[in-house]
Amino acid sequence: MAKQPMLKFVKIDRDMPQKRAAETRNKDFDEIYAEYADAKAKEQASRCSQCGVPYCQSHCPLHNNIPDWLKLTAEGRLKEAYEVSQATNTFPEICGRICPQDRLCEGNCVIEQSGHGTVTIGSVEKYITDTAWEKGWVQPIAPAQERAQSVGIIGAGPGGLAAADVLRRAGLQVTVYDRYDRAGGLLTYGIPGFKLEKDVVVRRNQQLEKGGVHFRLNCNVGEDLSFEEIREQHDAVIIATGVYKSRDLGGPGSGADGIVRAIDYLTASNRSANFGDTVPEFESGELNAAGKKVVVIGGGDTAMDCVRTAIRQGAESVKCLYRRDRANMPGSQREVQNAEEEGVQFEWLTAPKGFTGDKVEGVIVEKMRLGLPDASGRQSPEVIERSDYVEPADLVIKALGFSPEDLPTLWGAPELEVTRWGTVKAEFTTGRTALPGVYAVGDIVRGASLVVWAIRDGRDCAEAVLADLTAKTAVAAE
Repeated sequence: MAKQPMLKFVKIDRDMPQKRAAETRNKDFDEIYAEYADAKAKEQASRCSQCGVPYCQSHCPLHNNIPDWLKLTAEGRLKEAYEVSQATNTFPEICGRICPQDRLCEGNCVIEQSGHGTVTIGSVEKYITDTAWEKGWVQPIAPAQERAQSVGIIGAGPGGLAAADVLRRAGLQVTVYDRYDRAGGLLTYGIPGFKLEKDVVVRRNQQLEKGGVHFRLNCNVGEDLSFEEIREQHDAVIIATGVYKSRDLGGPGSGADGIVRAIDYLTASNRSANFGDTVPEFESGELNAAGKKVVVIGGGDTAMDCVRTAIRQGAESVKCLYRRDRANMPGSQREVQNAEEEGVQFEWLTAPKGFTGDKVEGVIVEKMRLGLPDASGRQSPEVIERSDYVEPADLVIKALGFSPEDLPTLWGAPELEVTRWGTVKAEFTTGRTALPGVYAVGDIVRGASLVVWAIRDGRDCAEAVLADLTAKTAVAAE
């Protein structure tokens, strides 16, 4: 009788890949986790209980077939594991690195609920696909048959690239338009290298390009090319711009020099540290934390990226202000722990009231307490009267989240319908808008969300585009 390769969680403890020492990793932008060795990946995958109702799968936005590729990994059938993983996820090696597994698959693992410690799903996912690249199993897209119909995709972030992958595999002609000089969106310029090394993104972009996806970079829709021109050139258009408009701060002194947006700060750092670009604002010190007292305002994953970047740039001190407590912050608890290990100080239940100095010298901070729950069920922060104090700061980074740009105005397209929040109105799952042949996916529909949701939206929308164009062709042939 064959030996059972799974259900070893009762004998084998959870074991993450080795994390580099904080005092070493906080000085560079390399990824902080080592790669699993083959034996360790098999061992950790074998802890899966192969439960009848896999909550890991149901709580994954892509509904990845996690139990099956864990079993294949435990059995040493890595190529098959890669094929199963890739079948539902366009970029598994990226999700394995940056998904908040503690809130999604791993956080809902059955053996975690029973006290045995979750299966290290994200690390195994990363290992499978990194091995696939190393072994040459990942090949350029090669459609079985070319189709004359074309699709234009506005935005080269994860949603747009996921849609491009599905459409190109079906043989459609795909052009991706993006305002930046490199494809990838926030994967390229928003997420620091210590979470996602840039060669991981570059090789996916190259795979798409070699497979026949055309990229028009440095292209600002509404300036270099109109939205109407893009519609005229393609049989369908997918809007996948993401949300880049930073939420702002008010209060006295909020316009002072030295108060910067998180997206500008992270983009400058990624350009300089990961691509070797010359960035004037970084060289001048405007977007460089070296030697400065840094205060980051916000409690999401973008704020965690900022504080950990500032540490690596050699800041004198780095503090994070968040208006709720640790248990109620939206960012990954794993990221908070990593930041604390690297030297970041968190000031919980604090909020900015104003700023001192024409060039910022300090943040006027007021202390908060948690009151009654708001509409979402979270406790609302309330100001504690006469609790103000000044936190010294040479650089303040606003990481308060993102909201949509006004696309109808920017693109001269008043007919493009948006919600009261400014997001594009689109049909759930398909991404269809009220404009014929126009679809929308990702954050520009959902609001700021996770990369994995953008990938899900891109894939779902691409299937809808294929169905609609196929139906259109059938009608024309009658």
